[in-house]
Amino acid sequence: MKKELLDLYADYLISSFGATTATGLSKLLDGQVSHDQITRLLAGKKQGSAELWQLLKPQVRKMQSDAGVMIIDDSIEEKPYTDENDIVCWHYDHSKDRLVKGINFLTALYHSQGMSLPVGFTLIAKTESYVDKKEGKTKRRSPVTKNAYARQMLQQAVDNQIPFQYVLTDVWFASAENMGFIKQNLQKDFVMPLKVNRKVALSLDDKRQGKYVRVDTLVFADPTPKQVYLEGVPFLLLLVKQVFTNEEGSTGVLYLVTSDTTLTFDDITTIYQKRWHVERYHQSLKQNASLAKSPTQTIVTQTNHFFAALCAFVKLELLKSSTHLNHFALKTKLYVTALHSAFDQLRQLQPIPLTA
Repeated sequence: MKKELLDLYADYLISSFGATTATGLSKLLDGQVSHDQITRLLAGKKQGSAELWQLLKPQVRKMQSDAGVMIIDDSIEEKPYTDENDIVCWHYDHSKDRLVKGINFLTALYHSQGMSLPVGFTLIAKTESYVDKKEGKTKRRSPVTKNAYARQMLQQAVDNQIPFQYVLTDVWFASAENMGFIKQNLQKDFVMPLKVNRKVALSLDDKRQGKYVRVDTLVFADPTPKQVYLEGVPFLLLLVKQVFTNEEGSTGVLYLVTSDTTLTFDDITTIYQKRWHVERYHQSLKQNASLAKSPTQTIVTQTNHFFAALCAFVKLELLKSSTHLNHFALKTKLYVTALHSAFDQLRQLQPIPLTA
C-alpha cells in the first residue's frame, strides 16, 4: 500500500463529515489523485497487523515504557445495510444483548505515557458454515476463537519487544487459559474482572480438597486484597471487590483479580482504570475516523478501509499529544473551520435576502 496515498486517505477520513468515497477524495484534491488510484489503494494487498506494526513501530518506540499496559478488547462496527460476507456478518453484541450485523474487530491497544496506539488487530472472519441444532438454521462461525486471537496478538507484542507490565481485559477475556498464558508463557501480569459465578479457594489446602466458593459470596470487611486460587488457574491470585457509582446513580460491583501479588487495593483499581482507554479508542475510531462511512463492498476493500481508519486514529492520537486537544475537540475544530469557510463562500455569492 503506497504510504503517500494512504496518508492522504487517512487525512480524508479525519476531515470528512459524510460518506467517504474514492470520487469524493479525488474531487477534494481537484483531480490531482484520480478515482482509480484510490480504488486501487483499497483493492490492493490486504493490510493486517504486520503492516500496521511497520507503520507504527517508530511512534511506539518513542512512547513505550516498562510501565505500559496492553489492553485487549473487541467491538462491533454495525453495518446493517451492507451485503453479508465473511467479515460483515452477524455477531452477538454483549453490550446490547442481541445479535447485530457488522464487523467484529479485536484490538491490542498499547497505552503508555498518556498515549494509546493499536499495535495489533484482527477482523473476526466467520468462514465456516454450520447448522444450529436448536434452531435448525445455517449459521457462520470463525474457525479461531477470539480468545485464541487475543493470545496470538499478545505473543506478537512480546515478539515485537513492546515493553508492558500488565495485560488488561474485560470479563469476556478473563479465562483461566488466558491467565495461564499471560503469566506462565509471556511472564507478564494481568488485572481482569471476574463474573460473579467464578469460584475460588481461599487457601492451598482448600484448593487441594476442591473447596471452592463463588466470589459473590465472599465478605470483604476492608479493602485488603484476598489471596485466592481461582478454579482452573494453578498460581496464587489477589482478589478485590470494587464498589462504584454509575453515571445514572446506580451502584456497580467489580471483582478484580491480579497475578501480581505485591499490589494493594489502590494499585489494582488504579491500574485497571487504564482499561477505559480502549473504550475511548472504540468511540473515536467509529466517530472521528469515518470507520463506518465507506461504501466498500468486498472483504479486501473493507479490510483496507478499516486499516486506513486505524491510521487515522493514530494521526488523531499524535495530534492530541502536540495540540493538547482530545480527538473530539480536534474534530469539532475541523468542523467549525469548514463551517466558516462554507459561510464565507456563501456570502461571497451574495445570496438573495428574504426581504426586499
